[in-house]
Amino acid sequence: MKLDSSCAAIVTGGASGLGRATVAMLAAAGVKVAIFDLAAAGEAVAQGLGALYCETDVTDEAAVDASLVKARAAHGVERILVNCAGIAPAKRTVAKKRDTGEFVAHDLATFSRTIAVNLVGTFRMIAKSATGMAGLVPIGPDGLRGVIVNTASVAGEDGQIGQAAYAASKGGVIAMTLPIARDLAGLGIRVVTILPGLFETPMFASIPDEARASLAASVPFPSRLGQPAEYANLVKSICENDMLNGATIRLDGAIRLGMR
Repeated sequence: MKLDSSCAAIVTGGASGLGRATVAMLAAAGVKVAIFDLAAAGEAVAQGLGALYCETDVTDEAAVDASLVKARAAHGVERILVNCAGIAPAKRTVAKKRDTGEFVAHDLATFSRTIAVNLVGTFRMIAKSATGMAGLVPIGPDGLRGVIVNTASVAGEDGQIGQAAYAASKGGVIAMTLPIARDLAGLGIRVVTILPGLFETPMFASIPDEARASLAASVPFPSRLGQPAEYANLVKSICENDMLNGATIRLDGAIRLGMR
């Protein structure tokens, strides 16, 4: 797919981190982009990048439907969907309270919320976006109608201590990639999932410099944190290469996560 002004795109979680870099890349190519996010700075980010902001909670079906109506009214039906919205809580399955020594179980509310945002929210966006894409006129010699790019994590394969909920949610995104690609193949819609490793995102903002340096050194090569623009560049390659479909791609500098 050629990235230009004939394309519309939706990026969930597009107000920060990997999503924001993706919005910047798409907008720079002339693509009409809508940001689906809950960030307080979402409107300002969208204006700065020349995008449309749609306040959206991906766990709320009515909110997603309303945002799709708004985005499509402004830009037309999207040919590109990039799912970057996600949360990353850290809790052990069983933890010990420091003050009392009491053992407590991982609360189900946190686990369920993580699955709702990262896995169910991703699937909700895929199903609803693909339904719109299905009615588009095919383009190119292969009859392409759209491209969907999901964001999982290397934790979906190498989950660490405290990542039961997060790893389960991202593992689910990995597992559903191929069957969804097969489901949508007859409609000319491709589906690919990226598994980022350790990236320079807002999640790392509060980590002390020494800890950041240690994390960067743990990456085999290049021994540094990934940059959001490198994620965005992979999204661009996926959009432009029609043979990429049903794949899960690790973008991680060859890291394999240890226990912690």
